[in-house]
Amino acid sequence: MKVDPQQAGEDRQRLAEALRDLRRASGLSGAGLARRCNMSQSKVSRIESGKILPSVVDVERMLQALGVDRATANGLLDLARVANTEFRDIRASVRRGLHHRQRELAALEANAIRMRYFLPALVTGLLQIPEYMRAAMDMPVEPAQGDTSRAIALKLERQAVLQNRGKRFEFLLTEQAIRWQLCSAPVMALQVDRLISLSRFPNVKVGILSYGRDMAVGPMNTFTLYDDSLATVETFTGQIVLRDPKDISHYHLLFSYFGDHALWDDQARTLLAEISTGFMRLHESP
Repeated sequence: MKVDPQQAGEDRQRLAEALRDLRRASGLSGAGLARRCNMSQSKVSRIESGKILPSVVDVERMLQALGVDRATANGLLDLARVANTEFRDIRASVRRGLHHRQRELAALEANAIRMRYFLPALVTGLLQIPEYMRAAMDMPVEPAQGDTSRAIALKLERQAVLQNRGKRFEFLLTEQAIRWQLCSAPVMALQVDRLISLSRFPNVKVGILSYGRDMAVGPMNTFTLYDDSLATVETFTGQIVLRDPKDISHYHLLFSYFGDHALWDDQARTLLAEISTGFMRLHESP
């Protein structure tokens, strides 16, 4: 799926106008619809003017209150789902400059209180050491363009947010993500040691989905949850941004499922120490 930002804006406006027209056709005032939906009148007004984007649940409640026929309702609910989903092309991000991406992430982290990261493939930026960062940016399939040193500096600045005791971070990695040798063995050992150190922060939890566990769900994608307001899902070519509560709730359930099967605290640190030692032995072997 690829969403054009201009098209997304048009979809949002179409949705606002359709809801306003349906409300007027019903003979209901904005205040009357608000009462039926258990919403504030100001929220209904902002939705109808396009000033705020309603969730799919909001739209569903409004359509039910208006007694809209099923075919019309289904069409508008589909439009609401599209409007609440955004695709960010990684190539466009690279063309703009990797440092812009770091500022976008910093803004998300500054506005959220609880962040949860599911990492089936690689270590994420907030946990990376500089050597690992550079290797992640210089992948041979499509190397990063522009000033990677600037992006790395900003990524390191972002890591200061982990010191904010008013925020909570949960990082859940598969054992594969930790063992995937993106760098030389000594650098990998340092990266794993960094995970151990960060796991001791009072507001940071690091969990490991170890090999050999029976799992009924596959680790399909990297995803991040920012409170209950936003979920991002990573693909090879970009990032899907989800704002609908039903989508966000689904990813919270996924994270909880994987978290229930993971090693945490001392158990996680014990496994991480074994992996770090393994990397050092690999380096020392002839």
